[in-house]
Amino acid sequence: MDMRNQNRKAWNKKVEEGAVYTKAVSEEVISRSKAGDWEITVTTTKPVPRSWFPESLLDKKILCLASGGGQQGPVLAAAGGEVTVMDISEAQLEQDIAVAGRDGLQLKTVQGDMSDLHMFDNETFDIIIHPVSNLFVEDIKPVWKEAARVLKQGGTLISGFTNPLLFIFDDEMEMQGKLVVRHSIPSTSLDHMDEEQIKEYLEANHTVEFGHTLEDQIQGQVDAGLAITGLYEDDFGGNRMLDQYIKTFISTRATKLSF
Repeated sequence: MDMRNQNRKAWNKKVEEGAVYTKAVSEEVISRSKAGDWEITVTTTKPVPRSWFPESLLDKKILCLASGGGQQGPVLAAAGGEVTVMDISEAQLEQDIAVAGRDGLQLKTVQGDMSDLHMFDNETFDIIIHPVSNLFVEDIKPVWKEAARVLKQGGTLISGFTNPLLFIFDDEMEMQGKLVVRHSIPSTSLDHMDEEQIKEYLEANHTVEFGHTLEDQIQGQVDAGLAITGLYEDDFGGNRMLDQYIKTFISTRATKLSF
């Protein structure tokens, strides 16, 4: 099964349907960003602290990794960064291209898999922005290793990812107001389905999601040569039952170490 192509098609479909993470930022947001009043998110609701960024983004080479949709990339370009947006979905990248054209921004787009950054040389970027997206790849260790490779010494990786606790509960039961533990970690969204259900699910162009361990999310970055220098938690903004019990998203700031 080609999970990459499955999720590519699924995200193209999400763009057609106008899903929240495919909606590009407004002209007003870009106008404010050009004036120095900017912020981005890599989780759901909380903005990334400005202290996680350098004072100025001018001349900073920034990779928005698995970050299409016309959101983070255009804002950072408007703030002065030299931005490259990479995503598996061509429709998501078209959102960034549309914003750049609308608001006179310079940014590059590259279609590709977050686990394979072969098109970039070692130590190319000052900053990598990686919003919640590695739940769409089966193995996240190559994501961290490739990010560390293309990051400059002393560079910053800002990531958002899912707290694995989110994946242990039955989604349908939660919608009915009941928290029922159903799945183990690691897991995939296909684990509880039979062959016919999987066939129907994939033919409907739904995303396949992977519940990764917290060890792979955090220690995976450390093993790649990155030092965790900041962390905060986020949730669905009160839109999920779990929000009253625990934060279900995590953001980390990591710095590439010099050896």
